[in-house]
Amino acid sequence: MKHNDHSPLIQRSDFPADFRWGCSTSSYQIEGAINEDGRGESIWDRFCSQPGRIRDASSGAVACDHYHRWPEDLDLARSLGVNAYRFSIAWPRILPQGRGALNEQGLDFYSRLVDGMLERGLQPWATLYHWDLPQVLQEQGGWANRATVDAFLEYTEAVTRRLGDRVKHWITHNEPFCTAFLGNHEGNHAPGLTDHKTALLVCHHLLLSHGRAVPLIRRQVADAKVGITLSLHPISPASDSTEDAAAALRHDGLRNRWFLDPLQGRGYPADILALLGDDAPVLLSSDLHDIATPTDFLGVNYYFPERVENAPGLGPIATRVVETPEVERTAFGWEVDPEGMVTLLTRIQADYAPACVYLTENGSTYDDELLPDGSINDEQRRSYLERHLAATARAIAAGVPVKGYFAWSLLDNFEWAEGYVRRFGLSYVDFQTQQRTLKASGHWYANFLQAGEIEK
Repeated sequence: MKHNDHSPLIQRSDFPADFRWGCSTSSYQIEGAINEDGRGESIWDRFCSQPGRIRDASSGAVACDHYHRWPEDLDLARSLGVNAYRFSIAWPRILPQGRGALNEQGLDFYSRLVDGMLERGLQPWATLYHWDLPQVLQEQGGWANRATVDAFLEYTEAVTRRLGDRVKHWITHNEPFCTAFLGNHEGNHAPGLTDHKTALLVCHHLLLSHGRAVPLIRRQVADAKVGITLSLHPISPASDSTEDAAAALRHDGLRNRWFLDPLQGRGYPADILALLGDDAPVLLSSDLHDIATPTDFLGVNYYFPERVENAPGLGPIATRVVETPEVERTAFGWEVDPEGMVTLLTRIQADYAPACVYLTENGSTYDDELLPDGSINDEQRRSYLERHLAATARAIAAGVPVKGYFAWSLLDNFEWAEGYVRRFGLSYVDFQTQQRTLKASGHWYANFLQAGEIEK
């Protein structure tokens, strides 16, 4: 890697020739068309309709209108020079009632979308669940209802049967921590519940549905590569005190090990189970075996580190995340720490040794400004991207089997509880006109990728 003042921090040639380069999106954040072609209501439709839930009182009803503009968006992805495209499938488009009657129009949309990727040399990476549960299933208890595991398998079977001849890379769930804890404990994501015990049960059923979906996908899809994507953070104590050190260990237990341990066949961490007491989920005898079904890769979404202090009385694990003073931050307030990604990835490798790792999301939000000449000079995002790619290369050099990087995101989009306030895209979206404009960061990514040949 080059580090002098006259050459870039990182170059395409610093990575293996077969490294997979992509960008990521998700259905509810970009598609819009919530009432078209037989789509059912999702929990996010309902959540957005409740006053005070979304920062700018918006919804994903239109979003980026990707449902109608997908050819343009795939052209945009291809113009970057990526060779993979991560997208998610909206469960309510496939099974509007959660189970039962299939909506062929929904399957047709994703079939066209996949064909469009393949026509442009983009390897399709499908995420089955990126948070848009059919509302009808939520009314039956949502992910806290064990029956939703069976519904997910029915949905998975329908999607993989239709797309599995062309889509070989499958992610069961995106960030189960967020589904479980942001949606069911903190209440700032759909469905907006605030019950810790429910969140833990939701988490268990998410992991169980993952484990049971893996063999189903493999039966349906020849040569399938199957994994799960976790939002993971390097955790450190806020001070040198023994209390904060112990707090960091507990926090890591629920933030990281609660997912990684059962997926690796170790069960839930005993130290955390002891703290949770009656809040811990009740397991059936085969559950942990099913969750630990071997996968082909681990997807990691990395955004920021967490520093933790002891907080007696604050929840069952008694920890609090504290801000580190005077560090670089994005407009979201998230700490910018590329080295934290190296710390996280090398820790995962040392403790769990996954067969291979893909960085399925990494990105930043800033207050982008459209200049009079129509350009967006998002130098902070460009720098963020370059430094995190350099960190990825350092992790590979340290022995972590990172096989691909997906930038979040191709487009500015509906950013969940933040509505349209936050822009993560490599492309600027004017939400009034739906015009897309590649930002300086997107041009940099394209130049970076096209400076070296990438495998098609």
